[in-house]
Amino acid sequence: MLRYVLKRFIQMIPLLLIISFVAFGIIRVAEVFANADPLAQLAMNPSITEETLNRERERLALDKPFLVRYTVWLKNFVTGNMGESYAYKAPVSTLIASRLSNTVILGLSTLIFTWLIALPLGIYLAVRQYSFIDQFFSSISYFFMGFPDFFLAIIFLLLAAVTGWFPIGGMTSTGYAEMSTMGKAINVGHHLILPTLTLSLISIASLQRRMRANMLDILGEEYIKTARAKGLSERKVIYKHAVRNAINPIITLLGFEIAGLISGAAFVEIIFNWPGLGNMMLQAVLGTDLNLVMAGLVISSFMLLLGNLIADLLLAAVDPRIKLEA
Repeated sequence: MLRYVLKRFIQMIPLLLIISFVAFGIIRVAEVFANADPLAQLAMNPSITEETLNRERERLALDKPFLVRYTVWLKNFVTGNMGESYAYKAPVSTLIASRLSNTVILGLSTLIFTWLIALPLGIYLAVRQYSFIDQFFSSISYFFMGFPDFFLAIIFLLLAAVTGWFPIGGMTSTGYAEMSTMGKAINVGHHLILPTLTLSLISIASLQRRMRANMLDILGEEYIKTARAKGLSERKVIYKHAVRNAINPIITLLGFEIAGLISGAAFVEIIFNWPGLGNMMLQAVLGTDLNLVMAGLVISSFMLLLGNLIADLLLAAVDPRIKLEA
């Protein structure tokens, strides 16, 4: 197992290098052909002279050839120096550290809530196929699967404003610093409800449909009919045989879900004024803030590869037929 994990980590290195090189090249193409100057915002300041701009461009190595810039960036990144943000005038590592935990909190709450609701619901509806409750939840699922998350966020925000039941934005309320530890946790949790519901409802609709479809496929297999013919209880047939096989394809989705912990949902964060990475990264892309974009991209790519590794390990844990070979 340890050799397998080590091998997978070693295999990640060339993949991350290729991803970073291609991404760096795309951003460079945007700078040249789309006139996306990273210092455009600074140049709009009438008090900034051309000499100052040139000096800043030289300091940030923006005047160097592509390969030189990439090599310098890569060398710095490997040593832990993510560079300086052009827009925020601050170290990228500091900016990401200030937002990372907030995004992870939102992502984890969404992931946990989605899976705890979607998987049991998918199993329940598959067992009761074509019943009224199955048809009812199927209709609800189709509705939410075609619903844009940002529009749902706006509806929830209007609901909060009209009823006053929930905060209308931000991560904390006034007087947060004076609260006890328990009070701070409750306060953040109160602010977390609507963003989590916004992201979860659409994910639940999709995931429970997948789980239901997988279960229906498995329940039609011959070995399930054989298990029933042998007199096994329906509970054992469902949970010991059907669920264990139906859940395998779902686990493979975990890699993408873990990557989503970092990438987050930019529009939802913006609408709810949640201080996460998604909002900051969107602004970085729009402003061609190369160092910030590259740091976010590499971290997200690493999380995706890590998520796939975790999914493979979980598959091997739940299905003894799967062997991990180094």
